[in-house]
Amino acid sequence: MTDATISVPRNVYWFEVLLLASVTLDCISVAFQDRTMDADMSASVIAAANTIAAGLIILLTYLVWLAAHGRKKWARAVLTASLAFSVVSLMQIIGANGIEPGIWIDIVSCALTGAGIYLSYTGDARGWFTG
Repeated sequence: MTDATISVPRNVYWFEVLLLASVTLDCISVAFQDRTMDADMSASVIAAANTIAAGLIILLTYLVWLAAHGRKKWARAVLTASLAFSVVSLMQIIGANGIEPGIWIDIVSCALTGAGIYLSYTGDARGWFTG
């Protein structure tokens, strides 16, 4: 049996679905960010921030694929660490600015990621991740 014919466990399937939904929300969040140029934000800084955001979204999508289909334990660990950093960052933003309407997308994104990460460590996902 080749790797292409092995079916993905149910928890791994939902891990992938939830994390890709989270990445989709991240795309929406980036698309609606304030890009108003002022003394602190030049056009080149805004372009660099957009490029970095796009690169991170592509990287996260690849890591989800590596974890779900490539069975890479290290990719799942990187995604777990990414969630931890996202939650800390989100808490700092909420602490500084309070809960603004736009922050709800980020809150839901973190919740989806958290649920997906949880599923990747439980149930039939145990033993799926190998290297």
